[in-house]
This record gives sequence, C-alpha cells and structure tokens, in this order.
Amino acid sequence: MSRVAALLAAALFAAGVAGCGGGGAEPGAPDGATLVLDFTPNAVHSGIYAGRQQGFYRDAGVELTIREPGESTDAPKLLEAGRADFAILDIHDLGIAREHGLDLVGVMPIVQRPLASVLARADGGVRRPGELGGHTVGVTGLPSDEAVVDSEVSADGGDPAGAKRETIGFNAVASLAAGKVDAATGFWNAEAVEAERKGIPLRVFKVDEYGAPHYPELILTTTRKELESEPAMVEDMVAATRRGYNFTVSEPEQALGDLLAANPSLERGDQQAQLKVLLPELKPEPFDQAVLKEWSAWASEHELLPEPADVAKTFDLGE
Repeated sequence: MSRVAALLAAALFAAGVAGCGGGGAEPGAPDGATLVLDFTPNAVHSGIYAGRQQGFYRDAGVELTIREPGESTDAPKLLEAGRADFAILDIHDLGIAREHGLDLVGVMPIVQRPLASVLARADGGVRRPGELGGHTVGVTGLPSDEAVVDSEVSADGGDPAGAKRETIGFNAVASLAAGKVDAATGFWNAEAVEAERKGIPLRVFKVDEYGAPHYPELILTTTRKELESEPAMVEDMVAATRRGYNFTVSEPEQALGDLLAANPSLERGDQQAQLKVLLPELKPEPFDQAVLKEWSAWASEHELLPEPADVAKTFDLGE
C-alpha cells in the first residue's frame, strides 16, 4: 500500500530530481546511482542508509544518492524517464506500473511479508476481521486498502459489503484515537507501533494472516533497459543493499544510528520501535517465485491488477 505513488497518480515527476547514471565518469570512479524511496525515510530504510554510511555501496563501486519522494513524485515514471536508476516500490505499484506500459523489473525484496493490516481498537466491538460488517472502517482512498479489507473480511467468514468504508487519508491513528472509526487500514510496522506508543489499545489483523499470501511488500526496482545495459551495476547495487540489510539485522543499533545521522529530524524512540518489529522480516532473501505467483493471483482476484502479472517479466528471478 504505497502512500506516495498513489497507484500511479496523474502527476508527472518532480523537476528537482537530477539526471543520473554512471555515464561520463572517470575511469575507476564509482558508478553514480540515484535511488528514490517509497516514503519519507524511516526504519524500513535502515539497510540502505547503513549501507551508504558503512561504505558498502562504495565498496561495490556504487556512489549512491538517496532521494526522498515529494508530493508530485511518481517514482515509476522517474525510472522510465531515466531520471532515477532505482526506486523502492510497493509490490502493487510495480505491478500496476507494468500494466500502464512501464517496463520495470523488481530486482530484490526489501521486506519479506506484507505490511498491510486492519487495526481495530481493542476496547471496541471488532474482535476479528469477519466482524467488520456493520462497523466503520477508515481507508486511505487507495485501491489497495479496499483489497486488504475485502481479503480480511471474506477470509474470516464475513461479508465485505457490510463493512462501511470511510476515507480518512493517512490519519488512522488519530481517527482511531478519537473514535471516529471502529477500525482502519494501516501498516503494522508504522501506524500500529505509533498507536501502541501513544497508549491506544489495538487489535492488529495482518493481511497475510487473513487471505493474502506471504508476499514481499517493498521491492528494489529498476528498468528493463538498466538491467540489460548495466547488469554489473545492478548486481553491485543489489549486493550492497543486501549487505546493508544483513548489517541491520546483525547490528540494529548501529544501523538505526546511521539512519538517524542522515535524517536528524526523525525521533529515535519511534524509529527504534519500528525497527524492532521489522527485524524478523528484513532478511534480504531472494525472490520466491511460488509466492510471487500467489501474490499475482491475489492481486488480480481483488482487482488491483486486471489480470495476473507475468512474474517472470515483473521480477528478476536470477534464472
């Protein structure tokens, strides 16, 4: 559920993102690569910032520039236009971008399971997703939220049509705290952690526990053109990113420090709490083709994609 790309919103790419790539560099100099994040920096990006701070990208011959997305940033179009070399994309956004004719390829999973969930107040009447019928569910307005609610309610034996959807934007915690909704879609690593730190009692229903497969949520993505014309650079980028996340798993406090050093406006306690719940899912393992096929079928069933994605073309499976 990308909160940035908004499933290929109409806006064009931000003019402030400079052109990139390693062309014209002096012999022996690192290849320049620009990476656009999926959201403002947070704990899920710790492996990237640790990789840069610890010198893993430079060791691999990559001079990495990290770009935060802006309100008008459309990361898939930045990639296709050659104004970025890599982007972190929500898996659904990757599939939808390809449906819109953008030849993008996922080259590495960042998070090994879905982050999407439905959050309900623990002191309220919703004890299971199947009980959402007749209750108000806050959604951001993204189609992926509808898929999450439908999947969870139906998998738990309820009627998705009975859940009253109310668009609240990205205000799940505030809406739940104020009692404006009985439940809301949100990320278990972000909104659920924020609510817990604010003392709001929650029941957290993770989508892969109710109907969805155990798909990787965030994907390091590039273009087919980049993959075919600069295979060594893509391989180096993947290797350095994998090394950064391995470092994060083994040295989480240092990786957190690297994230905070690069983004001093972040609050340590918040990011530390997010990283703690994320650590089991940050293992940079290869793609699982069987799981990707399950995701593709699920996304099509819930109308996120018009038909199942061609997994072999959507992801670099290393075959």
